[in-house]
Amino acid sequence: MSENLDLLNRRRKVMGDSPLFYEEPLHFVRGEGVYLHTADGQRYLDCYNNIPVVGHCHPRVAEAIARQNRMLNVHSRYLSEPIVAYSERLLDTFGDGLDQVLYTCSGSEANEQALRIARQLGRGRGIICSNFGYHGNTAAVDQVSPMMHRERQSFSEVRSIPFPETYRPLHGLSGQHLIDAYLAEVQGAIDSLEASGIGFAGMILCPIFANEGLPRIPPTLLQRTVERVRRAGGLVIVDEVQAGFGRTGTMWGHQLMEISPDIVTLGKPMGNGYPVAALVTRAELLAAYREQVFYFNTFAASPTAAAAAMAVLEVIQEERLAEHARETGDFIRHGFADLAGRHGLIGDIRGAGLWVGVELVRDQQTREPAARETWQLVNELKREGILVSRTGPYGNVLKMRPPLVFQRGDAERLLAASDRALQRIEGLATDSQGDAEVMVSDMSGTSVRMRDR
Repeated sequence: MSENLDLLNRRRKVMGDSPLFYEEPLHFVRGEGVYLHTADGQRYLDCYNNIPVVGHCHPRVAEAIARQNRMLNVHSRYLSEPIVAYSERLLDTFGDGLDQVLYTCSGSEANEQALRIARQLGRGRGIICSNFGYHGNTAAVDQVSPMMHRERQSFSEVRSIPFPETYRPLHGLSGQHLIDAYLAEVQGAIDSLEASGIGFAGMILCPIFANEGLPRIPPTLLQRTVERVRRAGGLVIVDEVQAGFGRTGTMWGHQLMEISPDIVTLGKPMGNGYPVAALVTRAELLAAYREQVFYFNTFAASPTAAAAAMAVLEVIQEERLAEHARETGDFIRHGFADLAGRHGLIGDIRGAGLWVGVELVRDQQTREPAARETWQLVNELKREGILVSRTGPYGNVLKMRPPLVFQRGDAERLLAASDRALQRIEGLATDSQGDAEVMVSDMSGTSVRMRDR
């Protein structure tokens, strides 16, 4: 512990108060498969990190990176077989005319280029996003990331609207009335942008609304939203940084949700830790964009980036990890459903594939969010040697997205530990559950203030 404190103090001296997970930060020195190892020899089951999508330090990916780096690694303005071959294989996983790739180094950059395309080719500069979305940390994408601004609308070219859900539905509505209410929000945002003279460029969304807590979405709503955006002359940007590469049990989240985007952005898991990202779109859109913009990225689309990405894609496809994610994720959700019979804190269980969300509530009828208890559960599971996080606007959705190589035995360990941790939390006194502020650790590792409601 003293060594960790010394390292923490050194970090603060040179990096400032940069964000860290947990009340007592962890110091990892090695990773393998679904496990992370600390400097003091402790082993943790990783149920959180989606960057190592095929497992920490996968030997095939590591060897591909090392082999290519020993041979050649330059920028992308020379002909290179690896990036062309990878692009061909990647595009084979898409449909709907999505047939060209533009490479970046991060999901934030990919989303920024997507916004540039929409604004250059649309009818204006206005963008619609959800009121608790997160799409990166550049100046442009920060504006469409209300999660980082406590849901406040403060950017003139952006309109945020309530994210769709059925557990806490808009105005308490259901069925067609709920769908109509959400569509009215979309249309209202479009009309507002047009009336202001800003004009409408498009909409950006995560297809599974991951940061919003993986809500259940009313059937047909997303399809009708896409139609409405297109009728208004806007482009639909789907951010697959968290939903893509087999995470949901399908290769892409928009395929699971049965929508056809104009632009798809990719990031975190694409290189299993190597910084490579991209956007995929239609050739005519990219050609029109390039007529106006000279885009070049020094490190994107390098031979080493291509080698890392190709190895990841090959492992996902050859080991059928999307199918495995679907089966293992269903097992975890069924396990939490069983736990719900013993633990009143469990209010709702949702997600797809190896993206699992468990919403904790203090009262099943009122659905009062149990943010404090969720934070306790995250830290109790850490003490059990298991890494999870939490998300959602109330900070009360347990967030689990382990590497896709997560096995049945790993899932059983997670469920058993959750059972024990919930028993301990429910056994604690509840007289301190007032309206105190708590810290919510979001998907990017940033701590933001939330009210414990």
